[in-house]
Amino acid sequence: MIQKLTGCRYMCGAWMRWFGVGLSFFCTFSAMAAPDSQVIVVGADHNYPPYEFINEDGEPDGYNTELTLAIAELMGIHIEIRMGAWDEIRRQFDQGEIDIVQGMIQSSARQARYSFSPPHAIVHQSVFARKGSPFVASLADLAGKSVIVQRSGAMHDYLSNQQPGANLVLVDSHADGLRLLASGQHDYALVANLPGLYTGKALELSNIIPAGKPFGAQHYGYAVQKGHEDLLAQFSEGLAILKNTSRQQAIYDKWLGPLETPGISWKKLGMAAATVSALLLLVLGGIMIWNRALSREVARRTKAQQLQQQQLIQADKMTSLGILVSGMAHEINNPSSLLLLNLPILKEAYQDAEDILDAHYQQYGDFTLGGLAYSRMREEIPSMLDDMQAGTQRIRRIVDDLRDFARQEPSALNEVVDLNQVTAAAIRLVDSTLSASTHHFSVEYGDPLPCFEGNGQRIEQVIINLIINACQALTSQTQSIRVTTGFNPADNLLILEICDQGQGIDPEHLPHLSDPFFTTKREQGGTGLGLSISFSIVSEHGGTLNYESRRQQGTCVTLSLPALKGTIAS
Repeated sequence: MIQKLTGCRYMCGAWMRWFGVGLSFFCTFSAMAAPDSQVIVVGADHNYPPYEFINEDGEPDGYNTELTLAIAELMGIHIEIRMGAWDEIRRQFDQGEIDIVQGMIQSSARQARYSFSPPHAIVHQSVFARKGSPFVASLADLAGKSVIVQRSGAMHDYLSNQQPGANLVLVDSHADGLRLLASGQHDYALVANLPGLYTGKALELSNIIPAGKPFGAQHYGYAVQKGHEDLLAQFSEGLAILKNTSRQQAIYDKWLGPLETPGISWKKLGMAAATVSALLLLVLGGIMIWNRALSREVARRTKAQQLQQQQLIQADKMTSLGILVSGMAHEINNPSSLLLLNLPILKEAYQDAEDILDAHYQQYGDFTLGGLAYSRMREEIPSMLDDMQAGTQRIRRIVDDLRDFARQEPSALNEVVDLNQVTAAAIRLVDSTLSASTHHFSVEYGDPLPCFEGNGQRIEQVIINLIINACQALTSQTQSIRVTTGFNPADNLLILEICDQGQGIDPEHLPHLSDPFFTTKREQGGTGLGLSISFSIVSEHGGTLNYESRRQQGTCVTLSLPALKGTIAS
């Protein structure tokens, strides 16, 4: 199935609105100036849901496909999406009949032959088996087993080289492999975790389940043959812009979000997306007219925009948290939920058996339990179970904090927010960074404090940026960071102060901290977007960010927000 697309469409996020408009003008003008440009053939697996597949209408669909179409629109690239069995797609790709594939797992062997874009997803692999089959702790357990894998897929490549003891059964797609396994043939199927779960549910294969935990977090993205890096750069550039305007996250949530949050209708999401697309097409008509008048100005600024695009690509490397959290939170919460469910049961079981064990101990003396003397284990086991449960609850809380931070929230600023709670959540999220940066971190919460009206997640993002900046300013773990919250009733302002004993900021740099792309850490990969975004978020809330700094003595940044009268945080 081949689908042709041309053109470039304006799309941007709220905080990148004006910069995104300029980029869209440039892309649209370039596409109109070269209507006969080369058609790029994009290869894809025809049965790898939800990433890429042929839908009920016979059209290419899925997360990868929609991402490719968005990049083509944005960058003014003419494309054809060619779908088929993955083995055939790879053959055409290797023979030069396909220019780029929109989804390929990276590996050291493949990197010797292909060039890859920054990943647009993280893919895990899973071993599936019929119910009642032995648990698979590692791939070494597959030695001597009959294992179904997709022909020319990542696991086919890996097992062929790394696990010669497995007897491989090759199939064209994950669906073929899981059907074969469910019918009673062969021992295991080794497939990508999410497509495997998706396909098993769609085909109602109730007798197969994962036989081990997911493994091998693998980067998944665009790939070209060596020597075609110019083409790859266009797709990487478009992907970076989509990520930083939140459009890539919207596509991710559309296709992968429903798998993590049961009960969301894909058809409703599709209808909503179609409605938004229709409105955007109307807006695009007006933009194209305006774009003609601005074409000369866009051409003059092309060089500057290309530099900014490179800065966005760098920013993308530093802002992958949202993607990783969205892809990993579900995988982490599943085993955490299992532990939280089973640990209390294990504790009750031990308590029920304790009298029997004590009676045996009193009658026959000490004995070995779990490799240690029972006289010791009778004291250790209850505390071990309690520690395990507390640790699991901490994992769940951290994952929830990460998910809240990474979630795309509406822009309405109408929440009643407790500054102390937001600050505590932000500190939990950067706990590892703080521990690695300083041995002297302290926090003092003002109590009681009134609330403020706004968006708690966005203020949390600001606090995280400020704390990370403070950590980066330290030159020794003996230097301190102090966080305090309070209330100034005279001005009705909530106050958050973050002070560090780091290297400080040059006086001539202080007026430029809110400028986009201003950074003194360019050599370390800094992009200068974090503080610019933070100033913008605080301004939207009617607040201010003020800096006081002395070289080699430290910096204090004060966040002020208008308090909501008549409220006291609980």
